[in-house]
Amino acid sequence: MCISAHASSSNVEFLNTTKVAPNLPFSQIVKAGNTLYMSGQIGINPETAKLAAGGFEGEAKQTLENIKRTLEQHNYSMSNIVKCTVMLTNINDFKAFNAIYTQYFSAPYPARSAFAVKALALDSLVEVECIGAI
Repeated sequence: MCISAHASSSNVEFLNTTKVAPNLPFSQIVKAGNTLYMSGQIGINPETAKLAAGGFEGEAKQTLENIKRTLEQHNYSMSNIVKCTVMLTNINDFKAFNAIYTQYFSAPYPARSAFAVKALALDSLVEVECIGAI
């Protein structure tokens, strides 16, 4: 079930499902006009509520699965994504990330930035946030 709250402007919607923890202070997706702004996703396995097993590769795959699932819950798809920002706690994981990323996106690929960060929520190794167009 989707929950949609409207901002003061009629062309802005805050899209959430009932599965989002109600105590977290963010929306899954904010739709502003024809643009989708997604909150960052990490590799939380929705069945266990813990980071996916398998180290970096497991987390990276689960992160992209979470993005895909969130989009689909709101009737969008990975083909709507036009920009990704990738945050890695170890920049040496960039090559491994690319191998997984190309399983979820195909040419022409979304624009993308990637950078190393000191730490991420829940000690995740990777976080990805996306912007989409509809």
